[in-house]
Order: sequence, then structure tokens, then C-alpha cells
Amino acid sequence: MTTRLAGAAFVTLLALGLGLGLGLGLASGAQAEDEPDLIFKKSTVWKLLTPDHKLATYAIDDPIVQGVACHFTVPEKGGVSGWLGVAEEVSDVSLACRQVGPVSFKEKFEQGEEMFRQRRSFMFKKMRIVRGCDAKRNVLVYLVYSDKIIEGSPKNSTSTVPIMPWGGAEAPACADWLDE
Repeated sequence: MTTRLAGAAFVTLLALGLGLGLGLGLASGAQAEDEPDLIFKKSTVWKLLTPDHKLATYAIDDPIVQGVACHFTVPEKGGVSGWLGVAEEVSDVSLACRQVGPVSFKEKFEQGEEMFRQRRSFMFKKMRIVRGCDAKRNVLVYLVYSDKIIEGSPKNSTSTVPIMPWGGAEAPACADWLDE
């Protein structure tokens, strides 16, 4: 009798988790235009009956600085918790940003302004990419880090984009676009 109750409880929890995972998936699908482009995933740990642990590489264009794109790689947990969407992901993230066309600014920005944010756990952890300007060298500086409500993480990655002339167009000065 207790085996049936345990089995029923497992099925109920599984259904709840799937419903929660689908609900979160639909909620994040509503923001599809803000989502980064998946470039590829590579399995790092094989799992028998559940999804593998993977490294996923994504691309995102800077929403304010046209002509700059960033690529980042994040670990994605597999297993049951990853499958249900409740796993807390680790804070390891790598970042590379490059000039991919003529640079133009759509609006002014503050030093350390958030360019992109992604949920990395069910409730409390977020990965953030922030932008700054090294005015002396005319270089955009991007920093990726993760944080929690109570504690942050010292793990981070920095990438720089020297603003160069492109196709005959002059390079704008990032200092002119800082919101002081």
C-alpha cells in the first residue's frame, strides 16, 4: 500500500514539476525578442534517462549599441532538476564581445548599465551582462557576473570592444554617449 502512495506522490510531483516547467517556458517565450540566439550546445555529462549536462553558447546584440554583439557560454544542468526547470545553475560564464559592423548609439547609457539579464535558478539567481565605457581609450567594456538575493558570486568575465572606423564611417566616441 505504501508503495502505491509513494508512486502516486512521485507522479503528482512530476506532473507539478512539468506544469511548472511548462509555465516557466511559456512565460519566458513571451519575451522571445529579448532572448539570445542559441548557437550550439555540447554535452559534457551523459545521463541515462534524463537530459545531459551541457555547455550552451548564445549570441546577443547590444540593444543600445548597434554594431556590437556578445557571445556567452553557460553550463546547463541536465538530470531531473534540469529537465523540470528547477535546477540552480552554476555561476561559470564566459563572455566575448566584438564589433560586427559600424558602431552607432541609440541612446545615452550609464556606466555599469545592465545590457542583458537571464534567470539562472528557479527563483533567486540571475546572470547579468553590464556595459561601460573606457573613455580614455574609446573602448566599450562588458562584464558578465551572477548574483543571488543574499550572496553574489566572484566568478565573472570581462570583454572589451575597441570602437573602430567601419566602411569609411568614423568611429563614434563612447564618452559622448555616457549619461553622467
